Amino acid sequence: MVRVGLAACDPDGILATPVKTLSRDMKKNSDVKVVVKEAAARGAVQIFVGLPRTMKGEEKASAEMARNYAAVLVAQLQTAELNVPVHLIDERLTTVSAHQALHKAGVNSREHRKVVDQVAAVEILQHAIDMQKARNANVGQAVRTSAPGVVGTAGTSEHEEESTISTQIGVPEETIQAP
Repeated sequence: MVRVGLAACDPDGILATPVKTLSRDMKKNSDVKVVVKEAAARGAVQIFVGLPRTMKGEEKASAEMARNYAAVLVAQLQTAELNVPVHLIDERLTTVSAHQALHKAGVNSREHRKVVDQVAAVEILQHAIDMQKARNANVGQAVRTSAPGVVGTAGTSEHEEESTISTQIGVPEETIQAP
């Protein structure tokens, strides 16, 4: 089962916190609809989607899954008439780091599955927040559309905005590798 961890930050863009873990629903995209609802309710100004890469920086099947997820998210945001940019951001080692943090916090290994994607989403978002503040510019690859209702490709971003929501797409348990 593929899971999506959701995290958000405060309105000042200082601290990322966990929100929830969603089960990925590729047929109905109910999880994407929840992310859109959260973005609307929280007044999100930017969304980050974790992009899993290998340690060599290569993209495999899980990266393609994240890119597709981001494209669906952009389309759903447009349908909801929300002008919230979506950025893909490197998430190497976030799941490994999340498991380590949970272990150090004394969370039972069996309980990790329930929250590991949220913890990883928090790490992705906090990293993005910190990088944006340090660079005073957006980070990651913007997921753009070429026309209304048509999903485009990822490119670099030019606008300065605060981050608000992050998603981390987990991979099926059988295929988990260090990102």
